[in-house]
Amino acid sequence: MDFPCLWLGLLLPLVAALDFNYHRQEGMEAFLKTVAQNYSSVTHLHSIGKSVKGRNLWVLVVGRFPKEHRIGIPEFKYVANMHGDETVGRELLLHLIDYLVTSDGKDPEITNLINSTRIHIMPSMNPDGFEAVKKPDCYYSIGRENYNQYDLNRNFPDAFEYNNVSRQPETVAVMKWLKTETFVLSANLHGGALVASYPFDNGVQATGALYSRSLTPDDDVFQYLAHTYASRNPNMKKGDECKNKMNFPNGVTNGYSWYPLQGVKGQVFDQNGNPLPNVIVEVQDRKHICPYRTNKYGEYYLLLLPGSYIINVTVPGHDPHITKVIIPEKSQNFSALKKDILLPFQGQLDSIPVSNPSCPMIPLYRNLPDHSAATKPSLFLFLVSLLHIFFK
Repeated sequence: MDFPCLWLGLLLPLVAALDFNYHRQEGMEAFLKTVAQNYSSVTHLHSIGKSVKGRNLWVLVVGRFPKEHRIGIPEFKYVANMHGDETVGRELLLHLIDYLVTSDGKDPEITNLINSTRIHIMPSMNPDGFEAVKKPDCYYSIGRENYNQYDLNRNFPDAFEYNNVSRQPETVAVMKWLKTETFVLSANLHGGALVASYPFDNGVQATGALYSRSLTPDDDVFQYLAHTYASRNPNMKKGDECKNKMNFPNGVTNGYSWYPLQGVKGQVFDQNGNPLPNVIVEVQDRKHICPYRTNKYGEYYLLLLPGSYIINVTVPGHDPHITKVIIPEKSQNFSALKKDILLPFQGQLDSIPVSNPSCPMIPLYRNLPDHSAATKPSLFLFLVSLLHIFFK
């Protein structure tokens, strides 16, 4: 009689869903470690650093190849609980993890997502702040900052002004993490307002700040993403659910239009770490503060809406390689248009000097057009792969 009960007890840890309660550090760690153990073929758990109080900053990677980089597999990133008192995002990401791993092999769309991407999930960037909240709720003031009383959302370098605040260990850990992966797209979950906010959060005249907005060169993509996200949340799309004196038409806002904010790393669309020596990729009419570089595998990713684009690949001492790429109107889900470019440069890779110039404090942007992509039908991931760049 006890045999079936024993087997039931052994199976429960694998199938029991995550409970709908707030999870403090010990409970969150236990859940993440259980997921990493039970779903080791599609997850990898690691810490990118520690908080002021020595708590781990955990990241769980979900994907068919969770521990290693694979050519053509884009990296996505979710971060929550940057403010320790904004607790809902933390739980949302834990439930996202639970949903992804339990749907693998059962839900074709989730399975396809896991097969074709690597999703990096950090449920809590500010565990010390969370632990300071005695009664977790959707929005509190106690525990907003880290243990040193710094607002982590204002602790990163700024694209337009010198941000001279003391850099905190949580911030330093995230900055180092960003350099280790080629993140294509990122999301940061906050609390206190129901809205999809898109960059820039700070700006200058060239980005449209005189018109109470601050637009990136990728404004069309950011608006498309924001409208797509809000359209799937009926309450958010109403634009006035939180009754916080400000309406958000269609549930979206430009960060600067909401209120200017200094020192937000989320202003960066994507960041390619570990570059090949001075191999720079630029897209016409999308001039950024810092030129995008390929990663150490020769990959360069960019999200683009359908259209025609001119790609310029340059290496110091050589003529630029210019090519045209057309993004089609329709494509398969989770697919990427791939363009392989072979640059016939003679000499050893090490013969070209490596430099890491600091990004200028004043942006290089021209005046940017204000064009919304909310009604455009699709978004595509564009991948340039520079294969065997130098003949040995």
